[in-house]
Amino acid sequence: MASSPPPPKLPIPGRRNILITSALPYVNNVPHLGNIIGCVLSADVFARYCRLRGYNAIYICGTDEYGTATETKAMEEKCTPKEICDKYHAIHNEVYKWFNIKFDKFGRTSSPEQTEICHAIFHKLMENNWLTENTMQQLYCDMCQKFLADRLVEGTCPNKVCNASARGDQCETCSTLLNPTELIDPKCKVCKNTPRIRDTDHLFLELPLLRDKLVNYINETSVAGLWSQNAIQATNAWLKEGLKPRCITRDLKWGVPVPHEKYKDKVFYVWFDAPIGYVSITASYTPEWEKWWKNPDNVELFQFMGKDNVPFHTIMFPSTLLGTGEKWTMMKTISVTEYLNYEAGKFSKSKGIGVFGNDAKDTNIPPEVWRYYLLMNRPEVSDTLFTWADLQAKLNSELLNNLGNFINRVLSFIAKEAGAGYDSVVPDAPNAGEHTLTKILAEKTSKWVEQYLDAMEKVKLKQGLKSAMGISSDGNAYLQFWKLYKEDPAACAIVMKTSVGLVYLLACLLSPFMPSFSDEVLRQLNLSPEENLSLSEEKGEIAKAKSPWDFVPAGHRIGKPAPLFKELKDEDVALHREKYAGSQAERSSKAAADAEANKVANQLKGTKLSDGGTKKGPKKQSGGSKSKTADADITVAKLDIRVGLIRKAEKHPDADSLYVEEIDVGEDTPRTVVSGLVKFIPLEEMQNRKVCVLCNLKPVAMRGIKSHAMVLAASNEDHTKVELVEPPESAAVGERVTFAGYSGEPEASLSGKSKTWEKLAAELHSNGELVACYKDVPFTTSAGICKVKTIANGEIR
Repeated sequence: MASSPPPPKLPIPGRRNILITSALPYVNNVPHLGNIIGCVLSADVFARYCRLRGYNAIYICGTDEYGTATETKAMEEKCTPKEICDKYHAIHNEVYKWFNIKFDKFGRTSSPEQTEICHAIFHKLMENNWLTENTMQQLYCDMCQKFLADRLVEGTCPNKVCNASARGDQCETCSTLLNPTELIDPKCKVCKNTPRIRDTDHLFLELPLLRDKLVNYINETSVAGLWSQNAIQATNAWLKEGLKPRCITRDLKWGVPVPHEKYKDKVFYVWFDAPIGYVSITASYTPEWEKWWKNPDNVELFQFMGKDNVPFHTIMFPSTLLGTGEKWTMMKTISVTEYLNYEAGKFSKSKGIGVFGNDAKDTNIPPEVWRYYLLMNRPEVSDTLFTWADLQAKLNSELLNNLGNFINRVLSFIAKEAGAGYDSVVPDAPNAGEHTLTKILAEKTSKWVEQYLDAMEKVKLKQGLKSAMGISSDGNAYLQFWKLYKEDPAACAIVMKTSVGLVYLLACLLSPFMPSFSDEVLRQLNLSPEENLSLSEEKGEIAKAKSPWDFVPAGHRIGKPAPLFKELKDEDVALHREKYAGSQAERSSKAAADAEANKVANQLKGTKLSDGGTKKGPKKQSGGSKSKTADADITVAKLDIRVGLIRKAEKHPDADSLYVEEIDVGEDTPRTVVSGLVKFIPLEEMQNRKVCVLCNLKPVAMRGIKSHAMVLAASNEDHTKVELVEPPESAAVGERVTFAGYSGEPEASLSGKSKTWEKLAAELHSNGELVACYKDVPFTTSAGICKVKTIANGEIR
């Protein structure tokens, strides 16, 4: 019988109560690694740290589901916005579960609670006269017959320093917030036509009138809450430019409806309602949500996000809450990341560039490795770069050779049988604090723990992780005393009991960063994670860092040691780099094209051949039976292969591995032929050259273009080299090609003795090879006489 979920946590008087949120991920794509480290993973680490320390903390997140991007994605995928939200909410949930993100609640903004709380806040703002009506100019598409919301407009960024392609709400390149009318050469994203400007009425939040209240909040809280420097800079830049009334309504259908008669056909702007999602998701977690959100004296609010979200959380959302006149729990600390870039460019969810959450899972690299790499590479003060080589280096050097090596050395030595080790029992170590090297190690460890705690309290996660890893490095240096086991057993027992204490301490310190790793270490220590993972001052765990030999008692029997990490090899790195290059769309097209090409190459054994010529349909066999398959009825005479001349060749518009050729085979018009030769033959070598063409092949569509023949090529045995079959220069375009059999050395095939088609057919069936000839002269490639591999990919007509 399934256990019921634990009751919702509520603030506890006298305890440190911490409310943690991360920017709500949008449901227009799978989250990429930049999204994950920028919000949910960073918040998860801090939430796990708070639980480890014994604080009463909850972590609230969910998918941001309203707005233009959802409508746009729904149009692209030809479904409703609700279906898009359902699809991507499930995908996000699955990705975060794989990454071991532990939410107290992962909800959605398309909920009744969202509508209810948005309406309540809106009415308070109206009552307090912080909202005004105004007419604004907005882009209107005559073709689509509607006003275009921000993300339905694309053009050029008006920032002269930038001039990059941008959406109507924000430039991804320079992060400038925009109005669609500011774009240069705007286009409707749906129909690509140029929209025109029209007047429309909207509601505005009067930020200028709220400025004094807002500035007082920012000045006090940014200091008390230790706001990250990038958050302070972004906020001050907005204040310096001067606050302007901000439109909070949009001409859309998918969103929270505006509860006002005049604006009943509009919805709230997503950046007005999305931050309210933190509140509404908490309300879906507990009906007593106000104990978290209207309790500023007893609750601390920590928020995590990327730098492009800062103004909405330090200007817009606080102004909204202040405008209600109610006693809200306002953000205390904001932790902001810069951008994580990918190899040579930027991660982009909208463009599908980078490694996405499902990609990380498909690499078979464990989630704790991804978590470690992203957190050690967390862009806290400047942009950082993801590269496959760096991931490999950090895994192999820092995790495998440093951390994993230290833990495995300690536990493996203790696990050795008596006479070589301690038979899996932690030895006693009286007077450990008097052992000189151990005393020095304990002092270093205590300092590392102090640095760890200081960094984590200030939400400097990368520094916290480095401090923990420093203990591992010191432990490896300390553990150079194997000879002590025979020469000084008492000292050896001290070293091993201290070292096993460090193993336990590392499991605790690293549990916010790599929870599955810590669980496995405790399993090998034969300790329960639920009972033993703690760094509570009340229980004295912090004090024990000064005497690490006290963490695990003497006589405790450990579990079975095992390697914790696996090496990432060069060939794996090369494979991943190639696989995840380009955009998602390009990868999808390439995968489909490769699959199509492989299908073409592997279908001869199922090919159906007819007795007719090229213009007639397949004849019935004697007795009225259907034509037999190649397994019993291949005859080379039925293959209409001619000399062709490629008039033009170009890359397939939707497939990286395919060429599209126009080939003259002696008919009134050239034939369109699609060939999977891009990887093997340069485009310039495909132009104006003679080839062998199989002409009586049933047309087949390859990535949207129908191929009406097949170009013959030859390959070596492992298919690493492919060449076109080269007819002699004297061969006339359109002439038929005949064959000699091949069953060993080339000379055996060209002895001048004629072979019957039946015998040749048997050889073709068994060997899958032919030698093509023109007037008894064998066709060749640069490698010599051509062995033509199996060539049919469908029905021969």
